[in-house]
Amino acid sequence: MNFKNSDENIKPQHAVQRLYELTKDKDTFITTEVGQHQMWAAQHYKFNKPNRWMTSGGLGTMGYGLPAAVGVQIAHPKKLVIDIAGEASVLMTMQEMSTAVQYNLPIKIFILNNQYMGMVRQWQELLHEKNYSESYSEALPDFIKLAEAYGCKGIMADKPSELDDKIKEMVQFDGPVIFDCRVDPNENCFPMIPSGKPHNQMILGPSEKEENKITGKGKALV
Repeated sequence: MNFKNSDENIKPQHAVQRLYELTKDKDTFITTEVGQHQMWAAQHYKFNKPNRWMTSGGLGTMGYGLPAAVGVQIAHPKKLVIDIAGEASVLMTMQEMSTAVQYNLPIKIFILNNQYMGMVRQWQELLHEKNYSESYSEALPDFIKLAEAYGCKGIMADKPSELDDKIKEMVQFDGPVIFDCRVDPNENCFPMIPSGKPHNQMILGPSEKEENKITGKGKALV
């Protein structure tokens, strides 16, 4: 499935699809943080070899992807290593960019930046009557300047038309990169299973959200 972009916003699914298409000819190792980007990476980056997908699974370990990428790059110094990240998760362990720079580890941090703790916002929107709380990031750093502060390369894309060229620039750069890919802030990740619900009541799309509100015991689990 191809996700259409508006003139203004990059769809996060499309960003992962383009990342795959532009790196599929390389033996690429992918790590992730935790959140919507983790699900989109699982859905839209196609893996055809074992041990190329490093993620914390269901453990919810925000900040896992960047240090994992450092470890993978040390183990495979000639390979392409990409951390598909969220802007909130990657800040948990951003200090490890100094490790990457110090040891000249050419890891690529591909941030799907939607200015939210996206999975938290999605649950609040779909299952908690849009009672948003502490899920919007009002004071994010400038990731380009942050990359420069660490002594690595910063790249930013916010239009679909420039995405391919910017991804190629990231891949071709021989050194660590922080890529700020600014995506649609309102995009949700499907399917999802509401807390306390069985698998056969998963939400497949936005049209089903009203009939799947969490109540009773389910709310206690969130």
